[in-house]
Amino acid sequence: MTTIRACAALAAATCCAGAVQAQHGAESRNLELVGQHALQARSAYQPTIQNQDGRWILYVGHHGGSAQDPKPMNPLAGRAEFNGTSILDVTDPANPRLLAHVPGEEGLDEAGGAQMVRVCPGRGLPKADPAKFYMLRTFGNSAHEVWDVTNPSAPVRLAQLGGLKGTHKNFWECDGGIAYLVSGLEGWRTRRMTQVYDLSDPARPTFVRNFGLPGQQPGSTGEPPQELHGAISTGPGGNRVYFGYGTNKNGIVQIVDRLKLLRGAKEPTAENLLSPQVARLDMAPMTGAHTAFPILGLQVAEFAHDREARRDVLLVVNEAIANECAEPRQMAWLVDISVETRPQFISNFTVPEASGGFCSRGGRFGTHSSNESFAPVYYRKLVFLAHFNAGVRALDIRNPFQPREIGFYIPATTANTAPRCVKVDGQDRCRTAIQTNNVEVDERGFVYAVDRANTGLHILRLTPEGRSLAGIP
Repeated sequence: MTTIRACAALAAATCCAGAVQAQHGAESRNLELVGQHALQARSAYQPTIQNQDGRWILYVGHHGGSAQDPKPMNPLAGRAEFNGTSILDVTDPANPRLLAHVPGEEGLDEAGGAQMVRVCPGRGLPKADPAKFYMLRTFGNSAHEVWDVTNPSAPVRLAQLGGLKGTHKNFWECDGGIAYLVSGLEGWRTRRMTQVYDLSDPARPTFVRNFGLPGQQPGSTGEPPQELHGAISTGPGGNRVYFGYGTNKNGIVQIVDRLKLLRGAKEPTAENLLSPQVARLDMAPMTGAHTAFPILGLQVAEFAHDREARRDVLLVVNEAIANECAEPRQMAWLVDISVETRPQFISNFTVPEASGGFCSRGGRFGTHSSNESFAPVYYRKLVFLAHFNAGVRALDIRNPFQPREIGFYIPATTANTAPRCVKVDGQDRCRTAIQTNNVEVDERGFVYAVDRANTGLHILRLTPEGRSLAGIP
C-alpha cells in the first residue's frame, strides 16, 4: 500500500528524496482574486465571517503545526505560538488585516490547534448580552471553548468544556443558542459523536444530551457506524438537524427532528437515539459524508409548468483523504429530500481530472466541503466547493438535477506552500500544490477560501460574466 505524508516547504529538501515539483501559478474562470493573507503560514481549516457593528470580521480555525514548524512566530504578540484561531478585519477585502491570533492546543496536524470556529452575535442568543459577540471553537482534541470577541483584537475566554479525546466540526445556532459539538467521550465506541449544549448564555454552557447512531453508544455491540463529521441545523424555525457521518467511506446522512432531539429521553439507548430520527441515508462503501448542507425551498425553473416545481435538496460533500488519487473519487452529491423519509440521489459533481492533470499535480484531489452560509446572495443559486488541488469551484444548483460549474479559482502556490509526499518504490516523491480546504461566503458576495498546505487565505468574487451566468445582479 502507498504510504502518504506531508512535508513542510522549509524542510522539503531534507525530508523528501529528489526535487520538489515546481510551483503553480493561479488559474481561474469567472472567479477572481480580490485579496489574500498568508495567515503566518499556518495550516487552515474553517473560515467563519461575521458583521460586527459594520466591520466584517473573519475567524479562521487552524490545524496544529507541522513537525518542521510546530510553533510558528506571531509578530503581533512578539512570540512563537501554537496554531489556534486567526482573527482578521476584512471590511476592505482587498486589504485583509490580522487583528489577533489566539493560540490553540499543542500538537501536530489534527492533534493540535483549534481547527473549528463559529461566531454568534449576542443579540440573537436568548440569554446573552445583545451588545456582544461570541466565538465557539475547538481546543485541539481535548476541549471546546467559548470566547467573548466583542473586541476582536482582544478576545476573552469565558468557558471551557474539557475532558475530551476528540473534537471536530461544531455547529452553533445563532437564533436558538443550541450547539452541536463534535466530541470524543470515554466509553463511546466511536472517535467522534455529538454533545448537545445550550449556549444561549455563552458564559454558562448547559449540557443537554449526548447523541449518536445506534451502535456507537456505550455498551452496544457489533461494528459501530462511521464517526460523526459534523451537523448543520435549521434552528427553531426549521426544526431539522442534518448530520454527516464518515468522510471518504461508508457515509451516512441522518435527518433529525430538532425538538425531539432536545426534549426526548436522554439516556443513550438504541431506542432513544432513534427516536428523533426522521430519515437515514446509507451511502456506498466508497463514499463519505463530510458536509450535509440543506438547500430548502428551491424553485426549479425547469419544472415551472409542472405540478411540483419546489424541491428541498441536501448537498452532501465527501472528503478526499489520500494524496494523488490513491482512493475512490470523492465528490459532491445532491439528494432530493422533498419527501424527507425517502431521500434519493438525483445528481453529482466532480472536477474532470484531465482538465488539470490533478492526480499527478500533488496532494489531495477531490471535494472536501461546501460553504454553509444561508445568506440570500447565493442561497438556492450557487454553492462553492473546496476541491483541494482543484481550488474553489462555483456550482450552479438552480436545477439540482443538472448542476453545472460556472467558474473556478485555483490559487497560486507560494514559498509557504508545503509539499505533499507519497512513498514510491521506497522513496518519497514530493509535489507542491494548493490544498484549498474550506470555503465560506458573506452577505456581500465575497468568497473566503483557506488552504491546508499553509498557503493562507484567498478572498474571491464572481466576475461580471460569472454573476450573469448565475443570474445575480
